Amino acid sequence: MKNYLDSEKKKEIFSKHGKSNTDTGSAESQIALFSYRISHLTEHLKSNRKDFSTQRALTGLVGKRRKLLDYLKTKDIERYRAIVKELGLRR
Repeated sequence: MKNYLDSEKKKEIFSKHGKSNTDTGSAESQIALFSYRISHLTEHLKSNRKDFSTQRALTGLVGKRRKLLDYLKTKDIERYRAIVKELGLRR
């Protein structure tokens, strides 16, 4: 089975949302990566309702993404609005 988040997929996410495909530290690229992982775990939990360890991991990821979004909102509201619109997130 192929891993859902291999290095090629990460590079694609970072090049699309970061400054380059090696830009792994910017808030936008991390938010995009978290969003991708959150959507994958959400799909997993739809068919495995009792997988509580995955549920806990999902809650942690959502919290991390929320913190990064809050940070970006205070630092640069335009970048915040751009990433929220691009990823289709809602508050």
